[in-house]
Amino acid sequence: MERLEDLNLLGLKIYQDDSLYCFTSDAVLLSHFATAKKGDLVADFCSGSGIVGLNFYGLNNNLVKEVHAFEMQPEMCALCDKTIKYNGLENVFTLHNAKLQDIDSTFNEKFSLVLCNPPYMDKNSGFSAEEYKIAVCKAEIELTLTELIKAVSKCLKFGGRFCVVHRADRLCELFYEMKNHNIEPKKMQLVYGGKKEPYLVLVEGVKGGKSGLKVMRPIEN
Repeated sequence: MERLEDLNLLGLKIYQDDSLYCFTSDAVLLSHFATAKKGDLVADFCSGSGIVGLNFYGLNNNLVKEVHAFEMQPEMCALCDKTIKYNGLENVFTLHNAKLQDIDSTFNEKFSLVLCNPPYMDKNSGFSAEEYKIAVCKAEIELTLTELIKAVSKCLKFGGRFCVVHRADRLCELFYEMKNHNIEPKKMQLVYGGKKEPYLVLVEGVKGGKSGLKVMRPIEN
């Protein structure tokens, strides 16, 4: 069932559909973790219904110039398109129905900030048994971590930032792929969910950045 949810932020609302993947607190945490700069050209990779880009814009509308949402599923793109039009943001948001592996070369080194809440479970994790439209948002069925970081590095300007939320137990793999594609990890924040061990990590990297990692106080979610 399709529904319209209030973000409680500048009157912004977002369309969700229970038959598709619905966003969780991960996306909201990411939009708060990322820092905006004046005139930012933002890409929201694996945008789904558009929650990360929309929430980030709502928090930083005085700084963000443009937001480009990239999503491979036509059904999710349709929801995102309805959300953009409902909120009257056609002059800020541009929607692209495309796989990250196939992003056009016109976006090479275009963005100053890339945000991403990717599918971060292994494709053999069991989520692939779910309905495909939901499974591809959770598990690396159509997009691997290597492919994601390669696309991010391609589209980021030199000095541009990449902000991502991922599984805490894949942090080493995430750092390896970022550094292997010239994105230096600069900021990290672990997320706990009432257990002794963190289950998520928020990371910001800079393309071509110098080494030096700031570890922030953990979040209890």
